[in-house]
Amino acid sequence: MKSVIKGLALGAIAAVAVSTAPVDASAEKVRWKMHSAFGTQLAVLGRVGPYIADTVREMSEGDFDIKVFEPGALAGGYAYYDPISQGAFEAAYGTPGANQGKNSALAFASSWPFGPGMGEFLAWLKFGGGIEIIEEIYARDNIKYFMCGLIAPETSGWFREPVESLDDLKGMKMRFFGMGAKVMQKFGVSTQQLAGGDIYPALELGTIDATEFSMPAIDRSLGFYQIAKYNYFPGWHQQATTNEILVNMDAWNALPEHYQVMFQTACTANIAIEIADGEASQYQAMLDNEADGVTNMVWSDEILDELRGAWEEVLAEEIAANPDVKTLWDSYSSFNEKYKVWGERGYLK
Repeated sequence: MKSVIKGLALGAIAAVAVSTAPVDASAEKVRWKMHSAFGTQLAVLGRVGPYIADTVREMSEGDFDIKVFEPGALAGGYAYYDPISQGAFEAAYGTPGANQGKNSALAFASSWPFGPGMGEFLAWLKFGGGIEIIEEIYARDNIKYFMCGLIAPETSGWFREPVESLDDLKGMKMRFFGMGAKVMQKFGVSTQQLAGGDIYPALELGTIDATEFSMPAIDRSLGFYQIAKYNYFPGWHQQATTNEILVNMDAWNALPEHYQVMFQTACTANIAIEIADGEASQYQAMLDNEADGVTNMVWSDEILDELRGAWEEVLAEEIAANPDVKTLWDSYSSFNEKYKVWGERGYLK
């Protein structure tokens, strides 16, 4: 009997020892690579990748570590769609319009001419069904989509000479983004979608005659004011623009659930931070540009009306050509009609 009791006791001790043995910490350590479409020193936009990486690293006490790579280290600035789809690296930070060559609907996931301001755009994406449609488009290619940032209006062009009428644009070579490029093409502009770091050399060498890129503070950090002295407002082509982080679907599904929550939380927090950062930093950049000889120009109502008319043509063409554009546009239009009940009454005109 004593030997039986002794055996049971030893077994119980062994069981406790197993249950209290330290868990292999390496099982919870995750190391990701993230491409950034924007140089990390770029104002507003460049800070996002490091912010996301730092936030999840701190929340996980270093166990979920994302290393951010500058444009060109893992892929060209905007050339991250296929590598993410194929799993060449786990994540990429950019903007959906960078991928419009894959599907033109993704340009609408970024922004569109004469589109909504930040509040309405964010409301539709988060609570009006927009994000779900975009997620489905990306998922077809094994990509998990996250809306991870939002900025206010951009400037709509840097020119060497004043633009007296849209006839002045005919024959011009210009860097232009998203659906706005198709509007400019209606006026005889030859457009290119260059990544941020490629624009200044092209402008300096005369490969392009003019450019748009982003907000004044962001454009200033790229040096456009040194070459083109006429900066035009408002940003009719992008009244609000989203940022994205794309993640290889297999990498996402393999991520522990609590790390998924950390990542999503960091993205959501960045939306508020980026909105505030963008709004706070524009006036000084505009004043600095003026001090360096730039004239901040405003499009006439007549020119804006012409641009709007061309946009309506482009929109009809895109809806007819791509069912995904129609799905997105139907979703937004339905939301917009309901939003007007609030939007047309809640804000000062």
